[in-house]
Amino acid sequence: MAQESRVGEVAQKAHDESFKLMSGHSIPCVGLGTWKSGSVVTDSVFTAITKEGYRHVDTAAQYGIQEEVGKGLQAAMQSGIERKDLFITSKLWCEDLSAERVRPALQNTLQELRLDYLDLYLIHWPFRLKEGAHRPPEAGEVLDFDMEGVWREMEKLVKDGLVRDIGISNFTIKKLNKLLKFAQTIPAVCQMEMHPGWRNDKMLQACKKNSIHVTAYSPLGSSSDGRDLMHDAAVNKVASKLNKSPGQVLIKWALQRGTSVIPKSTHAERIHENIQVIGWEIPEGDFKVLSSISDQVIGSAEKSLGWRRPVCQQRAWTFQVCG
Repeated sequence: MAQESRVGEVAQKAHDESFKLMSGHSIPCVGLGTWKSGSVVTDSVFTAITKEGYRHVDTAAQYGIQEEVGKGLQAAMQSGIERKDLFITSKLWCEDLSAERVRPALQNTLQELRLDYLDLYLIHWPFRLKEGAHRPPEAGEVLDFDMEGVWREMEKLVKDGLVRDIGISNFTIKKLNKLLKFAQTIPAVCQMEMHPGWRNDKMLQACKKNSIHVTAYSPLGSSSDGRDLMHDAAVNKVASKLNKSPGQVLIKWALQRGTSVIPKSTHAERIHENIQVIGWEIPEGDFKVLSSISDQVIGSAEKSLGWRRPVCQQRAWTFQVCG
């Protein structure tokens, strides 16, 4: 009973700590990321929801694990968690960025997740790829992207009750401004890589200016990309001072900037640790120190997609893609 009581208290705190979207819906401040989680993600999702009080689970068609995520969600709901208390995000992949493929792609995602609707559906990257494209794409594999046509179909998904909110991911300021010129429904959320090693300040301000909430992925940085923030001296100094783990400090830094976070983990102890970020603050001086860490050269998402050459300032594949 004591264990159940503790879980209930954590779940209530996680539910209370959320950000209000322009639609009026709320997005939990901390969610579970599932990128590169593999087949064990079923257990991770179930553990995060039922034992640690997570209510937001972020996934994507491109991750190739939506069926496993769906099994975890179903197990959690069968244990007594109500669907209305969960916030599930998925993403529309680049190969499906044409108007006629938007709805079928969502329907496939809903089938894999075993859900009737999504809380949030994002355009994963703002460029269209030929089916089966290489990483990075070769000549002729980046196709014309009818952004307006795709967004109109996304808007219809909201009207039809298949999606509660729509948004974007990995957009540049230029791409965002293009979208805002014709959008009847403003993106509720912009998801992007963001941590002290890549603050993405200009895009964050552009989103705030337009009342678009920002979710930070890879909030702990990435050791494979030359920015191992979990072992950064400045991060560890602040963590030691506050008697917190480096991961908790990095997550709290993101929350204090007004962004929600989706740290990925398949380890029960990390899943537990990552949500223990309620009820304390990083002092202003330490926050400024963390915000002064030098930027990395390339992000984890770009690297995972096979990109090795310099990228444009706003973090997309090429100048062609950024335009």
